[in-house]
Amino acid sequence: MQVFGLLGNPVGHSLSPPMHEAAYEALDIDARYVTFEPDRDAAAAAVEAAATLGIAGLNVTIPFKRDVLDAVEPDGVARRVGAVNTIDLSEGTPRGYNTDVAGVERSLAYHDVSIDGRDAVVVGAGGAGRAAAFALADAGASVHIANRTVERAASLAADVPGATAGGLETLSRVEDAQILVNATSVGMDPDDGETPVPEGNLHAGLAVLDAVYAPIETRLLREAAAVGATTIDGAWMLLFQGVEAFERWTGRAAPVDAMNEALRAELA
Repeated sequence: MQVFGLLGNPVGHSLSPPMHEAAYEALDIDARYVTFEPDRDAAAAAVEAAATLGIAGLNVTIPFKRDVLDAVEPDGVARRVGAVNTIDLSEGTPRGYNTDVAGVERSLAYHDVSIDGRDAVVVGAGGAGRAAAFALADAGASVHIANRTVERAASLAADVPGATAGGLETLSRVEDAQILVNATSVGMDPDDGETPVPEGNLHAGLAVLDAVYAPIETRLLREAAAVGATTIDGAWMLLFQGVEAFERWTGRAAPVDAMNEALRAELA
């Protein structure tokens, strides 16, 4: 039996175990997905221990996505983003990937949203914002990063080819954009009455991807839907980063429908 798992602290809230267990069941794979919660200064030791124990692969979440960089051989995407959320331990040397980037791109593709040649606005310059900005730029979009702290937005934009940056006053650029990604926690429970983007900036020609998945339907998504925009909730990003990890570990096409059903059952 293969064992995969999640490295984080805390991990009790994670929705990854039921999602991955559903995939194993759907494809009749003899595997289990478990959680590991090491001390916050023990990320590298945890990766080494997992390899020693024969763990086949790990997902990595807060607060370890940056900490594990020195414990793995990151691929080009993970190195540029500066964070690892998936580790393959099957080949001796731990190899690190950032499937959050694929989570953004595959969420948009699944909803028939093209990226190449489009203008995109990313709200937020944290971990999710970095993944979104690189995903969009790598797929051919012109990216603008809007963040409350302008210096942080500018720092991210300097790393992303062709990106620009500004404060929240630059959210007016959404009016001329085709893609909007909320990569902040604004709108998350218990503050689900908040929105990161003024309603007046939204329009029918926009695709809105909100990283928040609790609640599934945020105020931003409700207001976007009301003006005819395409809306994509945060559970799709969570799903597709997991799908990408599953496919890297197993070399098999993920049972997306089964994983999505399990995930949304947990969020219901």
